[in-house]
Amino acid sequence: MENDLANIDIKNSNDRTVMHVLYGLHTLAWFSGGVFAVIALIVNYIRRADESDPLYIDHHSYMIRTFWWTLLWLVLLSPLWLLLMLPGVVAYGIVWLWYLYRCVRGWMRFNSDRFS
Repeated sequence: MENDLANIDIKNSNDRTVMHVLYGLHTLAWFSGGVFAVIALIVNYIRRADESDPLYIDHHSYMIRTFWWTLLWLVLLSPLWLLLMLPGVVAYGIVWLWYLYRCVRGWMRFNSDRFS
């Protein structure tokens, strides 16, 4: 029986480093006005398309879903800024905490080699 080594995708430390950088960019996105998140999102889509490891695919998808759900909530809650400022600040603060929770939770699960 012959093994086809070309079909085996061996993970190396660079693959893990990229995932940690992506989680870091998503986590720090609020401090960049979302620019880091957009950069990470683009890389998530590119890397996920070429990925064969289910763990990595799952975490790329997790970060992508987190980004889009956060953007949806920010858009839906944006009219609250018209009601003075306090409701908008509170709503965006809650979304920020949820986003931060998702990033830290996913990052910790990835670091433990667990699915998101």
